[in-house]
Amino acid sequence: MNRAVVIGVGNEYRRDDGVALAVLTALEEDPIPDVPLVLCDGEPAGLLAAWTDADTAVVVDAVLCEPSTPGRIWNSTVDRWPHTVTAGGSHALGIPDAVRLGAALGRMPGKLVVYAVEAADLGLGTGLTPAVRAAVPEVVRTVRRLLS
Repeated sequence: MNRAVVIGVGNEYRRDDGVALAVLTALEEDPIPDVPLVLCDGEPAGLLAAWTDADTAVVVDAVLCEPSTPGRIWNSTVDRWPHTVTAGGSHALGIPDAVRLGAALGRMPGKLVVYAVEAADLGLGTGLTPAVRAAVPEVVRTVRRLLS
């Protein structure tokens, strides 16, 4: 049996960093059978716990880019990342650190796909900016297509 998991990384009290929670909430409304949804703060130990033993892990997160196009969706698999990738959201450590640790410990999923939404505002507060909120339905559709 193929086991898949969707992991949302973020903090709803850091504005656009709550995009993953919005995606998970939308997925909860019409669940993908046998696919758990996990909210994580982005620390490597939490990510490893969520994706260990998964055949496919989908991670959704907010990312800061320079120059930025808020709401733009990036899709990547780990095998396409340069070795110098570092955390780009509001987390001190993040997905790249978890990947390095998971590889060293033999705790990587069979396939890891990351959907990152470019953020406009990671400051304190709740609610997504309009551009990031508008990206949520597309991320939800893309995750559904991948896992259905």
